Amino acid sequence: MPPRPHRPAALAWQVFRGTDAVRQSLLTEHQLRSSAWVRLRHDVYADSRLDRDHALSCRAAALRLPAGVLIAGPSAVYLHGVAHAAAFDDEVHILVPRSMRVGAQRGLRVHVGDLDLPVAQPSPPSAWARGTTQLDGSPPGVPGSPDRAATHSPSRSANAPGSRPAGRPDTRSVSRSDERPDTRSVNGFDGPSARPPGGGSGDGPGRSRATLEVVRGRRPTTSVITTARPGWAGATGPHPVGPLPRTGPAQAAWETAVWLEPVRAVGIVDALLREGLTSRDGLAAIADAYGGRPGGRRARWVFDLADPGAQSPPESHLRVRLVLAGLPRPVAQHPVRLPGGLVLHPDLAWPNYRVAVEYDGQRHADPERLHLDRKRLNHLVAAGWLMLHVTSRRLHQDFPGVLREVRAALAARGRRL
Repeated sequence: MPPRPHRPAALAWQVFRGTDAVRQSLLTEHQLRSSAWVRLRHDVYADSRLDRDHALSCRAAALRLPAGVLIAGPSAVYLHGVAHAAAFDDEVHILVPRSMRVGAQRGLRVHVGDLDLPVAQPSPPSAWARGTTQLDGSPPGVPGSPDRAATHSPSRSANAPGSRPAGRPDTRSVSRSDERPDTRSVNGFDGPSARPPGGGSGDGPGRSRATLEVVRGRRPTTSVITTARPGWAGATGPHPVGPLPRTGPAQAAWETAVWLEPVRAVGIVDALLREGLTSRDGLAAIADAYGGRPGGRRARWVFDLADPGAQSPPESHLRVRLVLAGLPRPVAQHPVRLPGGLVLHPDLAWPNYRVAVEYDGQRHADPERLHLDRKRLNHLVAAGWLMLHVTSRRLHQDFPGVLREVRAALAARGRRL
């Protein structure tokens, strides 16, 4: 018969090595096969209540990687806060120094390169960093600190209410209740919570095979590369731990531009710019620094196509596909001022020809949204604009037809094709 679910407090809401849990008598091999756990990779398990997102995939991959390897490209972009950059089933991209070898693993995309950007300097190894962290949450040789709770910061919301129950992670977030953890925030963000007791960085000389490594934190700082190694969390509440090691937003944008196909890459870079995670200057700096590397010209081209005005990935994809098909580059969210003073922003516009394209995703099917959309359409048409609409189905299944219509509209307004 199937094993009965059993969740020790030390493993609740965590990702861990199965061999560690068995060796420290928290679980048996039989109990690991219960519905309380989900197997993510070889010898890597997680609490089955955790959301199946790319952060979970990254946490699982990190437990089987040596120190010095960075999560990179679209995986790093996801950890920086761009949710559409990667999904749970997507491969985890990692950057490995040339001096190191990492064997092939299912669900892992390995890139070899030079890690030559500035790296946060670790503090001298402390007793906390040197010791073996037990799965019951008691690091040897480190007494409890009365300041420990004060060093932990909220995950994403500064105004989330209430304190957490004993034995549970800090689960405060904007969009979820305190009844379950914000698994998007349990992805290695930087912050005060990344410091171990005593003020050290948590960057020890290496990982112990007898250590349960877990990852938690909050939004990243402006450091170019985040390198603190994962730490630990115990059964009596959260303890300061380090983030998942990953490349910074600008470098992750460069990697994404080089590694992914252009349409998807531009959509991700658009989001990085829109969310303020990087800037045009930051992209230009990384493009200059890596200009001589393979893919350098491609990255500059992708960066030039990027536009922070895009409001969604499909809008980005539509814009890039039109440009790649030979049409002049449209302006994202171009302001159109109407005679009465109202300013409207069509998704894509060619102001010189007064032609615009609106992308209608699923949210436009809502009756109230449809009412507002049609009102906007009437205003724009009355102002002399030629409006076209593209649905999700047409973008993915009839793009040649969309292209013909946009070309015809531009030609009708005087564009010489």
